[in-house]
Amino acid sequence: MSSREETSALKKVVAASMAGTVVEWYEFFLYASAATLIFGKLFFPNSNSELDGIMKAFLTYAVGFIARPIGGVVFGHFGDKFGRKNLLQLSIILVGVATFLMGCLPGFDSIGYRAPILLVVLRFIQGFAVGGEWGGAVLLVAEHSPKESRGFWASWPQSAVPLGNLLATGVLLTLSYTLSEEAFLGWGWRVAFWLSAIIVWIGYYIRTKVSDAPIFLEAQKQVEANKNVGYGVVEVFKRYPRGVFTAMGLRFAENILYYLVVTFSITYLKIVVKTDTSHILLLLLIAHAVHFLAIPQVGRLSDKIGRRPTYFLGVITGATWGFFGFPMMDTGNDFIILASVTIGLLFHALMYAGQPAIMAEMFPTRMRYSGVSLGYQVTSIVAGSMAPIIATSLLDHFHSSTPVAIYLLVTCVATAIAIFALKETRGVSLQDIDAADLAGTAALKAAAIRPPAKQTS
Repeated sequence: MSSREETSALKKVVAASMAGTVVEWYEFFLYASAATLIFGKLFFPNSNSELDGIMKAFLTYAVGFIARPIGGVVFGHFGDKFGRKNLLQLSIILVGVATFLMGCLPGFDSIGYRAPILLVVLRFIQGFAVGGEWGGAVLLVAEHSPKESRGFWASWPQSAVPLGNLLATGVLLTLSYTLSEEAFLGWGWRVAFWLSAIIVWIGYYIRTKVSDAPIFLEAQKQVEANKNVGYGVVEVFKRYPRGVFTAMGLRFAENILYYLVVTFSITYLKIVVKTDTSHILLLLLIAHAVHFLAIPQVGRLSDKIGRRPTYFLGVITGATWGFFGFPMMDTGNDFIILASVTIGLLFHALMYAGQPAIMAEMFPTRMRYSGVSLGYQVTSIVAGSMAPIIATSLLDHFHSSTPVAIYLLVTCVATAIAIFALKETRGVSLQDIDAADLAGTAALKAAAIRPPAKQTS
């Protein structure tokens, strides 16, 4: 196959990976926006504090993050056994069905506490599916990519996240502009959830057109032929615990920064700055577009200067954002608010873009899906899921954004420690990683069957 044909084939894989990721993050971010704008009023009893209803909605939002590592474990195990493509097909269907049904749920005034209970169940299913999506999507690309440009190509599924957010924000913005507030809160928001059915079908169809990478198919044969070569969560913790915990540490500050910028900022702008909902969504729409364009370029940068320097730059800059980002929002000026959110997302891109390449290069193919899914998803329980809740609680208690900024700073220090534990893997061959893994497995097997040395008297 010529270089041009290889690039064309790789672009198809990237498109298939992004198609499903756009769908799933459209739906995931749709929930995040609705939790702030709608669910606090619709699915919970009235309270004296507007922030109280929002915090309750954020707790249901957190359920999705708790479900994500469970989905990561299950999908990772079977994805390492049966292939990335098959599990990706399943994940997109699950998240589509759950999101569509959310749009059908009656509110608290109609069915009482069954409303939030059903919302939590559907949110769990949604989070479970998204937990299995990320690892399969990025590995589908990373395992097809040449080692010299893996950071660039594997970053494209990451850019599908802001693209999905962009789509969700655009739909909500259109509905909020064209409908009265009463109509939007009554039924208009449901349309955005029902539209997921169309997007899911498109994503599913595109994914039928690609296949797993040759390196995975070879690893699959080796696992089937050699019963001593395992896969899955237990095996990855047994053989590569450092990789799993390093990946978790890398994810910590990145995940918190993202949800402070794109989720908590909606609350801050609406409650503190008193910004109109349509204005907030329009500003986010523009910021997501910039984020989408920036991520592949940062991925390319990680191929040129290395994974560690790029990531460390993101941590250093991200640690400062809270101290100037929220004061910029306090001005109430649309352009300054937009600059605040956009700068936060650019800092985030410095960490986020390189994650697929970094994590793929930490684990051998036979357990890579499990390894990257664990490293990526488990951290979200204490990071992204809790960030809006902690930030809202700090704001409610101190009536100031400074404690939120300090919270972000502390998390960046934790991730900086993980960077120092990270080995530079720019340009490494995945085949070499597999070869080293097989050699290590053989050495462990030989040590296990070697008879003990005879003792001399």
